[in-house]
Amino acid sequence: MVVSSMMRPAELLAPRTWLFCVGLVLASLVLFGTSPTTSFAQDDAMAEFGEDPVAEQPAEPAGPGAAEQPVGDAGAANAGGGNANTAPPAADQSLLAWVFESLGAAYLIVFLALSVTLVSLFVMNMLAARRDTLCPTELVEEFSQRIAANDNQGAYDLAKADESVLGQVLAAGLAKVSKGYSKAIEAMQEVGEEESMKLEHRLSYMALIGNLSPMIGLFGTVQGMISSFQVIATGGSTPKPSDLAAGISTALFTTLVGLAVAIPAIAAYNILRNRVARLLLEVGVESENLMSKFEDLSPKSGARG
Repeated sequence: MVVSSMMRPAELLAPRTWLFCVGLVLASLVLFGTSPTTSFAQDDAMAEFGEDPVAEQPAEPAGPGAAEQPVGDAGAANAGGGNANTAPPAADQSLLAWVFESLGAAYLIVFLALSVTLVSLFVMNMLAARRDTLCPTELVEEFSQRIAANDNQGAYDLAKADESVLGQVLAAGLAKVSKGYSKAIEAMQEVGEEESMKLEHRLSYMALIGNLSPMIGLFGTVQGMISSFQVIATGGSTPKPSDLAAGISTALFTTLVGLAVAIPAIAAYNILRNRVARLLLEVGVESENLMSKFEDLSPKSGARG
């Protein structure tokens, strides 16, 4: 009876003690789930069922004396592989960024301005060198019809209202035809030369860009080579190749861009100049043919006074 009475408090206390211990274990698992003990258990599980994590990492040197020990072929291969893996990758740089960096802000602005100006001049001269602008066929047909019908006033109004070179030439000739055919031809030639000078003046800017761009490129070439030689002079016996390459890149890219602007400019100038010269010659021939009716006209019997 005494033993049974002494066992009753222990039996009552045992469940409470068990529940308290279970609660402590659960709390420790929740609060310290990422503890080193858990990481060690995960490492043991990986070593047991997965790949060996140690094999993926390069072997560390054993100590200061490890460098003095001879290394076998396998060790040399592993060392070489480790150096290849740990070497920093080369910085990727696009060609456009390299060109911008080599040219610099000053040369970039100059060549960009020349390129935009060249394109604008090319478009303007292409529009001015059309047949409809210099010698329209419709004007030739209608003017000849009015001259054939002796409508000199209507022919003059038609030519004066037309903005083409042929219209201005014919209007100048009809305005002077009352003073004689020779005076009319002289007036036509003066207007033709004036219009030709305007076209040539506009075309000459394209030739100027074509001649100026290689000179700017040559200036950049000299500047870049001076910069490279300055690095050699001040860099000691072993200058950095990257510093030398910066000046050489400036020299080469300025020459390249200068030629890239100059070649189209010179080609377009020569093509448009030949086209303008041919159309102006056609204007002269057509104007003389249309005014040939007044060749035998006396100075005082012209249609306009």
